[in-house]
Amino acid sequence: MAIGTSAAGAEGVTAAGAAKATAGGAAGAELTVQQILERHAAARGGAEVWHNIQTMAWTGHIESGPGGISKHPFLLMFRRPAATRFEILGEGRRSVRVFDGTMGWKQRPTSQGTFEVKEYGAEEIDSSRDAGGLDGPLLDSKAKGISIALEGIDSVEGHRAYHLKLTLPSGQVRDDWIDAESFLELRYDRATRNAVGATGIVSVYLRNYQTVNGLVMPLLIETGDRRAATPTR
Repeated sequence: MAIGTSAAGAEGVTAAGAAKATAGGAAGAELTVQQILERHAAARGGAEVWHNIQTMAWTGHIESGPGGISKHPFLLMFRRPAATRFEILGEGRRSVRVFDGTMGWKQRPTSQGTFEVKEYGAEEIDSSRDAGGLDGPLLDSKAKGISIALEGIDSVEGHRAYHLKLTLPSGQVRDDWIDAESFLELRYDRATRNAVGATGIVSVYLRNYQTVNGLVMPLLIETGDRRAATPTR
């Protein structure tokens, strides 16, 4: 199944179909982590629908620079249980990253017009495993070795949201915010390391949810500087 993504589109977060699927999940109710995860799975189209998908491909483009002036097409492919392939074309040169569930390799163009291939380092392997495969870390989290705790309720861009703290298989911690009305994921914060080895936190915002073949998907994903969520209690 191929899903086209576009960085140019509406920024509405709540899909109508998802809202109907989660009717009865009152925003003000005290919910357990398990109840939040169950409503989140239902909002995404249902766990059974996701379990039936064995492979998936995303196509789209990555925008960067002032006003998104730089655009690079990409292809992101998934195969259960944890294999991925990511290709990006920049300035006529293709970079590829492949993970088979155990090992990973990256192919990059050189200034001489050739390619170099390197194996993933330990941190890259851990990061690939932490990603949670085709359906991410929130679906079937226990089976993936991920523990989740409820940190409270925050506000994310005006949306009341459950703040979840995920401890991933590598031991890294990731923060996720789930809309308290639609139960769709609004944002997550993940650890990052730049080319010179400096570590930090990057925030990822998920927008423009649409239903594709029964799956509710964010067709716009924005990554940028960390912006704090505002606690509401």
